Amino acid sequence: MGSTIGVPGIILLVILALLLFGPNKLPELGRAVGRTFREFKNGTREILAEDEPPAKKKEEAPQQAVAPSKSEDKRLPE
Repeated sequence: MGSTIGVPGIILLVILALLLFGPNKLPELGRAVGRTFREFKNGTREILAEDEPPAKKKEEAPQQAVAPSKSEDKRLPE
Protein backbone atom coordinates (compact mmCIF):
# COMPACT_ATOMS: atom_id res chain seq x y z
CA MET A 1 0.00 0.00 0.00
CA GLY A 2 2.55 2.58 -1.09
CA SER A 3 0.01 5.06 -2.42
CA THR A 4 0.66 8.79 -2.40
CA ILE A 5 -1.73 11.68 -1.91
CA GLY A 6 -1.61 12.92 -5.50
CA VAL A 7 -3.13 16.03 -7.05
CA PRO A 8 -6.79 15.31 -6.15
CA GLY A 9 -5.82 14.75 -2.51
CA ILE A 10 -3.89 18.02 -2.36
CA ILE A 11 -6.83 19.90 -3.90
CA LEU A 12 -9.16 18.35 -1.32
CA LEU A 13 -6.82 19.35 1.52
CA VAL A 14 -6.65 22.95 0.26
CA ILE A 15 -10.45 23.14 0.03
CA LEU A 16 -10.81 21.73 3.56
CA ALA A 17 -8.24 24.23 4.89
CA LEU A 18 -10.11 27.11 3.26
CA LEU A 19 -13.39 25.93 4.77
CA LEU A 20 -11.95 25.41 8.25
CA PHE A 21 -9.72 28.47 8.62
CA GLY A 22 -10.88 30.94 5.98
CA PRO A 23 -8.72 32.76 3.43
CA ASN A 24 -7.57 35.44 5.90
CA LYS A 25 -6.08 32.99 8.41
CA LEU A 26 -4.23 30.73 5.93
CA PRO A 27 -1.17 32.99 5.40
CA GLU A 28 -0.63 33.21 9.17
CA LEU A 29 -0.88 29.43 9.47
CA GLY A 30 1.57 28.98 6.61
CA ARG A 31 4.12 31.25 8.28
CA ALA A 32 3.69 29.43 11.60
CA VAL A 33 4.21 26.05 9.94
CA GLY A 34 7.28 27.38 8.11
CA ARG A 35 8.79 28.71 11.37
CA THR A 36 8.10 25.39 13.07
CA PHE A 37 9.84 23.41 10.31
CA ARG A 38 12.79 25.82 10.35
CA GLU A 39 13.23 25.51 14.13
CA PHE A 40 12.97 21.73 13.91
CA LYS A 41 15.56 21.64 11.13
CA ASN A 42 17.96 23.87 13.13
CA GLY A 43 17.46 21.71 16.22
CA THR A 44 18.27 18.51 14.36
CA ARG A 45 21.38 20.12 12.88
CA GLU A 46 22.54 21.12 16.36
CA ILE A 47 21.98 17.61 17.68
CA LEU A 48 23.86 16.07 14.75
CA ALA A 49 26.70 18.57 15.20
CA GLU A 50 27.01 17.57 18.87
CA ASP A 51 27.36 13.90 17.92
CA GLU A 52 30.21 14.51 15.46
CA PRO A 53 33.74 14.20 16.83
CA PRO A 54 35.34 17.61 17.37
CA ALA A 55 37.46 18.72 14.45
CA LYS A 56 40.86 20.29 14.92
CA LYS A 57 40.25 23.95 15.56
CA LYS A 58 42.62 26.83 15.87
CA GLU A 59 43.51 27.51 19.45
CA GLU A 60 41.45 30.46 20.46
CA ALA A 61 42.37 32.77 23.30
CA PRO A 62 39.75 32.62 26.06
CA GLN A 63 37.49 35.62 26.07
CA GLN A 64 37.72 37.83 29.11
CA ALA A 65 34.65 39.39 30.61
CA VAL A 66 34.59 43.15 30.28
CA ALA A 67 33.75 44.95 33.50
CA PRO A 68 31.19 47.74 33.15
CA SER A 69 32.51 51.24 33.50
CA LYS A 70 31.67 53.27 36.59
CA SER A 71 29.24 55.45 34.66
CA GLU A 72 27.20 52.33 33.82
CA ASP A 73 27.16 51.18 37.46
CA LYS A 74 25.51 54.32 38.77
CA ARG A 75 21.79 54.64 38.51
CA LEU A 76 19.91 57.88 38.49
CA PRO A 77 17.76 58.52 41.57
CA GLU A 78 14.07 58.05 40.97
